[in-house]
Order: sequence, then C-alpha cells, then structure tokens
Amino acid sequence: MTTSSRTLGEWFDSFEREAFRLETLDNYNIPRSEGSFASFLAGKEQPESFKNSEWVTTVRDATRAGKRMYRVHILSRPLTDYLRYELAWGYHRNMAVGEEFFILDTTERENPIPEAPDFWLFDDSVTARMNYDATGAYLGADFPGKESLPEFQQYRDRALAEAVPFPEWWAKHGTE
Repeated sequence: MTTSSRTLGEWFDSFEREAFRLETLDNYNIPRSEGSFASFLAGKEQPESFKNSEWVTTVRDATRAGKRMYRVHILSRPLTDYLRYELAWGYHRNMAVGEEFFILDTTERENPIPEAPDFWLFDDSVTARMNYDATGAYLGADFPGKESLPEFQQYRDRALAEAVPFPEWWAKHGTE
C-alpha cells in the first residue's frame, strides 16, 4: 500500500525536522556496498567512494540544516560480518557528519518489539516501511497510511527506550 506521492529519496530531501530509522536485519544485501564490504573483510582501508558516498552528503546536508537523523539497530552478538562492517565503518563514518545511532542488543534478553519491521519515520508524519527478501536485498518501500502512524511511533519510542547510544555500546562490545 503506497499512500505517499513522494518516493523514499524525495522524503530525504524534504523532511523538515527528523528522520528516524529502525533496522532489524543482520545482513543487508546492498550491491553498491559490495566493494567496500570486500575491502573491510580484507582488512583494507576504506575506499574514497565509501567515505564520500551520496548518503554521507545526504546526512551532512540534513544535519547542517539543523535536522535530526537517528536510528536504532536491533541486533544480537556475535555480530555477522555485515554488521561488523556496518557498525565499524558505516556508523562511524555517518556519526562524523551528524547521524545518531543507538543499539538495542538482544543477546541476553528477548526482543521487546519482535514484530517491528524495518522502517523510516519522517517528521512523525510519514512512515516508509522497508521491504527485503530473505537475503537482505532491498525490494522497495511502501508507505502505510496515517492510521498506522501510532504503531510505528510506538515501535520507535520502545526501541529508543530500550537502546543504548552506539558509542557506549561500541566501547563495550566493538571488539567482540
């Protein structure tokens, strides 16, 4: 069900206050990240294309304009190779330009919101539910109607209440 006249990309250009993301997968199969992921696994330096990606520009432009971009990732240890890459390279890179990260670690407890899907919530008014196949390949976003907003706001609020700031989590678990 799509109830937005804008695409996901257009929402990143037009949100006014904040963009929140809930991540729930252990692996995201992103073709444009294959080269940097391979470099990470091989112990190489970050490619310039990774350091200066379009996403970095999107985040930098938004945060410089006073907008908040933040996310919670629900995960458990031991981390998959992909999560090690995403956290070590991606999160640190994005934090440098203003994105905030939180971790809801379910290693030693139940997931408090197991039914929550991956999604973006823009300005507390539009939800983009992210759809993936079994391999973590992105299939596109759909935009549930306004009647679904309270459900996604509750997912966000519960995730944030249960999560810890990424730098705190990383200091404790980043080398595991």
